[in-house]
Amino acid sequence: MLLIHCPYCEETLPELEFAYAGEAHIARPADPSVLTDEEWRDYLFIRTNARGPHYERWRHVHGCGRFFNALRDTVTDRFVTTYRTDEPRPVLTTLEAAE
Repeated sequence: MLLIHCPYCEETLPELEFAYAGEAHIARPADPSVLTDEEWRDYLFIRTNARGPHYERWRHVHGCGRFFNALRDTVTDRFVTTYRTDEPRPVLTTLEAAE
């Protein structure tokens, strides 16, 4: 069972408490009406699907209900860190050096 740390509740809880919400740090187009159909498709559906470290959004569904970001290794399924949505994306090399 995965344990996930909610940065708002400051608790580490089982994965069943949370819901995956897609890739993190996806910027919405400033004016979607000027995008071509292909550009809009890419914004909605195309994601990096990286093997290894991946920035994700999660929601603490059965707790505070808030969205937060996480850096998770998709190969090992290990959470490197979680952080609030108002915090900057952590630099991966800094986190790896701390381990």
